[in-house]
Amino acid sequence: MRNSFRFLPLSLCIAAALPVYAQEADDMWQLCPLEDAVPPFLDAPPPVGDPGDRENLPTDIAGDVLDGDPDSTVFQGNVELTRGDQFLGTDQLVYDSQAGTYTAEGSVRYQDSGMRILAERAHGDQAADRHTIEDLRYQLISRRGNGGAEKIEMQGEHGLLLGSTYSTCPPSERAWELQADRIDIDTEEGMAVARSASIRIGKVPVMYVPWLMFPIDDRRRTGLLWPSMRLSGRNGFDYEQPVYLNLAPNYDATLSPRIMTERGVSLGAEFRWLYEGGRGTLEGAWMPTDRLPENEPERYAGSTTPPTEDRGTFKFNATHALGGNWRATANLGWVSDPHYLEDFSNSQYGMSAWNIRSSVGIYGRGLHWDAGLMADHNQLADYTLTERNLRYDRLPRAFLNWEEPVGRWFQAGISAEAVKFQHDVRDEGSRLDVKPFLALPLEGPSWYLTPKLAWRYTAWELDDELAAANGGEDSPSRSLPITSLDAGLFFDRQVEIAGESFLNTLEPRIYYLHVPYRDQSGLPRFDTNPMTFSWGQLFRDNRYTGPDRQIDANQLTTALTTRLISEEDGRERLAASIGQIHYFDDSRVTLNRNQAPLEAGRSSWVADVGVAPTDRWTINASYQWDPKERREDLISLRTRYLLGDRGVVNLGYRYRRDLAEQVDFSFLYPVNREWSLVGRYYYSLDERKVIESIAGVQWESCCMAARLVARRYIRHRSGDLDDSLRFEIELKGLGSAGQKSGELLRRAILGYERDDLYLVPPSSLDSDSYDPSLDPIP
Repeated sequence: MRNSFRFLPLSLCIAAALPVYAQEADDMWQLCPLEDAVPPFLDAPPPVGDPGDRENLPTDIAGDVLDGDPDSTVFQGNVELTRGDQFLGTDQLVYDSQAGTYTAEGSVRYQDSGMRILAERAHGDQAADRHTIEDLRYQLISRRGNGGAEKIEMQGEHGLLLGSTYSTCPPSERAWELQADRIDIDTEEGMAVARSASIRIGKVPVMYVPWLMFPIDDRRRTGLLWPSMRLSGRNGFDYEQPVYLNLAPNYDATLSPRIMTERGVSLGAEFRWLYEGGRGTLEGAWMPTDRLPENEPERYAGSTTPPTEDRGTFKFNATHALGGNWRATANLGWVSDPHYLEDFSNSQYGMSAWNIRSSVGIYGRGLHWDAGLMADHNQLADYTLTERNLRYDRLPRAFLNWEEPVGRWFQAGISAEAVKFQHDVRDEGSRLDVKPFLALPLEGPSWYLTPKLAWRYTAWELDDELAAANGGEDSPSRSLPITSLDAGLFFDRQVEIAGESFLNTLEPRIYYLHVPYRDQSGLPRFDTNPMTFSWGQLFRDNRYTGPDRQIDANQLTTALTTRLISEEDGRERLAASIGQIHYFDDSRVTLNRNQAPLEAGRSSWVADVGVAPTDRWTINASYQWDPKERREDLISLRTRYLLGDRGVVNLGYRYRRDLAEQVDFSFLYPVNREWSLVGRYYYSLDERKVIESIAGVQWESCCMAARLVARRYIRHRSGDLDDSLRFEIELKGLGSAGQKSGELLRRAILGYERDDLYLVPPSSLDSDSYDPSLDPIP
């Protein structure tokens, strides 16, 4: 039958108190048994419909026996109430339509799309909107969590929970539980107050909170966020308490006062805004007096840029859509002194970052073009360098890149840039670089051939000092053609190896480059640096970044690639490439007068190999051999093996002549279902020094985890090592206490979480690099 009976608000009563508990994140639940505190109801239909539609739907009531009079109705035996995604079952339901009261007794069962509830008794007054539920247990469905309560009372927008509990652990393995004697709820304000709340690990209480106010819905509101607590030899006891300010629906702020017992107090702040055309973030930190220079005076002795008395940092990031294909962006940064990043960073980034670049600009992008007008500024962030090592500021820079098919056969395009370079201690100037080109891309099913003709024109305007240093000409220019031919073939065949079918390809490629010589010894050098020689360098028309130098070339690259692709799953099991440049003439253009020309002959052999013999093994290797000097220029080996469902072992070796030789070993070894060992040993062979070593043990159950990690790492640019010991205990679905070690382990151990297996870690040995110690003026 259909009835106007208003559905019992059981889910509202329970769910109102849960958001403070169920802070669901990226927790892993593979170790959890298939066990619910409230098993699925066999007589309940699957939840169907949107919870937001409940108020517009009628309630259907059914039972074995219907009795009573016009004012009081009694449903007995398998009583079922359904409305949308909601279901209520009970043994007996008595409803007094005259008084508006109801009583449900005997195995009260409630279910919707978010939870299941089992209670002994429920009663209330519909007219007064007052409801009471006694002796109940609940199980969340949409997210993990379960618990119970002695009694829930609800009247209008206010509610009261007595003797409530919550945990993400199954009932048979109650590793932890949150308990509260009383929780007062105000659904209209979206707030609740818990009294006498405690967290128990097993049966032992580990934390007690006599009074706690918290939100019960997703409305943003002003209040305290979860604090951060650390303990270290450098900072002492480190406590940070964020305060959230809900200023408006589209902007907010967070203040973060912080106290470090060994250093002093600081204040951090963040302001965020969002609107239809863009968004932005403004953040910073200020420390009026830092005692660290007093505690470690030897680190700052003799520094030409000692820390300031007031220390701080500032960041500004914003983007705004201008309409069409255009947008405006700003990324600004500032630190009070060059020691700041090292002194306030807990990672090696604080030592590797040597400058802070700020930029603002307007950018556009279309189908065949991109363009921009921008400006940037550099600030020194490394106290071991000087202002002369900083890159030039580009105030401003305009650029255009266009490439589009022309007619049936040709591809035309242009790269253009105009820059004004400014610097506090270097001589200044400006530069115009234009590079139009025309290509004829020809291709077939198994071949391609692309001849290309480009013309590069570059002109400079120099101030008097820089012009005098470069031969006395204040408006030098350079103009030259660049011709190239890129061609390749594709051969493939089916092969069978160890009973598995593969597609085997053979891909020969040649790249010819011709650029006539132009004397560039008198040209300035603003932003041009040598590229690291690698596989990609075999097919570039310049071995320098930036247009201040354009190489002369009469050279031919020959390369060969072969692949093995599984025909069963399409995975590439082998990819091997080898290539070399043959220089027919000397390449006389150099970066500065101290650099020797590149002699005719052959370049180093470049070989790259990637092998995946099984789904668990991955091996990648790069090798460069110089036939003239008969020596290795580069050796890089990276191998990974997956252990079971969670474990991983990584081994890497990197060598680049005259730069570095390092070995890197890391692992996550699962001892059993709950225990695992983690570690890393990152060692510099040429310097005979540990860069970073990590050893730790972690225990993980269904709903709880604990990690103990010891770390020794380079903390200062001087090479001094620092030690730290981290202990973290995590209650899954609630939060964690102690120094968070997950982020540290994810960075140190590639594959610590399987999702990061496809992320390639950056390597200074395998990428184009800039050496700030190079003389910036030829």
